[in-house]
Amino acid sequence: MKTGAQILLECLTKEGVDTIFGYPGARTLLVHDALHGNEDFRHVLVRHEQGAAHAADGYARTTGRVGVCLTTSGPGATNLVTGIATAYMDSVPMVALTCQVTTADIGNDAFQEADMTGITRPITKHNYIVTDVDDLARIVREAFHVARTRRPGPVLVDLPSDVLAAATDKPIPESVARRGYQEVPTLNKKQLKRAAGIINGAKRPLIYAGGGVVMAEAVEALRSVAGKGNIPVTHTLMAIGAMDHASPLSIGMLGMYGAFYANMAVSECDCLIAVGARFDDRVAGRVDAFAPKARIVHIDIDPSSIRKNVQVEVPIVGDARQALEGLLGLVEERDRGPWLEEIQEWRKEFPLPAPQSPDLMPHEVIEAIRNVAGEAPLIASDVGLSQMWTANYFGFSGARQYITSGGLGTMGYALPAAVGAALGNPGRPVIAINGDGAFQMNVQELATCAHYGLPVKTIILNNGKLGMVRQFQKVFLKERFAATCLGPGVDFCTVARGFGVQAFKVERKADLQGTLARAMAAPGPAVIDVDIDPDCYCFPMVPPGKKATEAIFCAEDWEG
Repeated sequence: MKTGAQILLECLTKEGVDTIFGYPGARTLLVHDALHGNEDFRHVLVRHEQGAAHAADGYARTTGRVGVCLTTSGPGATNLVTGIATAYMDSVPMVALTCQVTTADIGNDAFQEADMTGITRPITKHNYIVTDVDDLARIVREAFHVARTRRPGPVLVDLPSDVLAAATDKPIPESVARRGYQEVPTLNKKQLKRAAGIINGAKRPLIYAGGGVVMAEAVEALRSVAGKGNIPVTHTLMAIGAMDHASPLSIGMLGMYGAFYANMAVSECDCLIAVGARFDDRVAGRVDAFAPKARIVHIDIDPSSIRKNVQVEVPIVGDARQALEGLLGLVEERDRGPWLEEIQEWRKEFPLPAPQSPDLMPHEVIEAIRNVAGEAPLIASDVGLSQMWTANYFGFSGARQYITSGGLGTMGYALPAAVGAALGNPGRPVIAINGDGAFQMNVQELATCAHYGLPVKTIILNNGKLGMVRQFQKVFLKERFAATCLGPGVDFCTVARGFGVQAFKVERKADLQGTLARAMAAPGPAVIDVDIDPDCYCFPMVPPGKKATEAIFCAEDWEG
């Protein structure tokens, strides 16, 4: 006979879980007691439950494995909600284990009771509440199966404390299957041939790569198809690193804050091959004007994503890697020199801006970070201007190297996600890049870094403002700045040292490179607070409701 808590851990072992990000409470007592002395698991005590969800997310994004977080009932569980929604929007495989009041107390407004299956139904791929210990093993194994297969996503398992205490001798299933759930949809080869015919006949084809390419481990297949057909590739925020930035076929990120030449390529291409992308509003802008000259091929494992926002000529429901590998044998070698030269001319005419100032500029900081980051660093970026500057200026060469909250845009993501990345990738440099506003949202996870000696280097691009919102106010509201100045500056170095983390301050350009190098070389975690020009913004920017080619390059360009 085994208790529910023991069965839970045995299931996690069978799923290959070795790291759990958690925070204890009265309802987790039996699980944490079973974890005590168990050398199969590393339980990472975060300082806030939202940190547990983001750490599990960062672990999953950088390793490709399912991330696991564990909390108590009520507020402990509800504190996971933002992190679960973040993972849901970006298709990140995660299993959230929330302990619950007893089954007899459910629905009675018991102390620290919250309906987690009801609360999280819109933001999980699936969720469960276990009411019988005999069902526990099947449900836990099924949760992992659902989280990692097809289009990945978070799954929540709610665990009443009496179920964790109950005992059973029912064996743990070696495998599970859900009726009607197809792990990988059957690829339509006729549609692949149709797509290949359009691609081969195109003079100006363009691949639009989304996060599904990374999640499907389809990076090599993507690069092979692009190379064989001599097809340029643009990518979304979620697909950064799918193409080596140094490749002549890589034309950078498209969309609202993307490279203007990438948006021009979308506007002028005659064939657009979208792979693992969903044509979201930050990419497509005005959908009626997106890729207006192109015949569109859309490959996605989720049929609900196809034709949801943009009409396409050839829909292909399937795994991105399988589809690209199938296309590789069908796509013909072509000389597309004139098309590539046209894109190169746009790149020369409209390069990414490199504004100059006596103060440190963001692109200078990002380039300096790149110079000291070492081989294949993992970069966790927070949301806002720091996110866009990192995405555009760092120059990534590999997939799963850059992680950020894309669909939900969650401030406070970078530091806890970097915790997960560091624990999942020992020995690799891990850097969290934040704005000063976002950094303060989960600053408590510095204590987690100090506790476990994690070599996370946290860099703050400090402008004293909520920069992205302030940019909107500057451009669209005629500089009526409301609630975007963070007031008297926080002494982040003192804050970091209070958590037991060494800290460095950079105020002058002459000190930047050397200070970053010292921080990177120092053992353990570090915070580097870098003052940047407070009036620097992220341009070009495509205003909401405008075509991708109607970008503005400074605030004065807006005439709306």
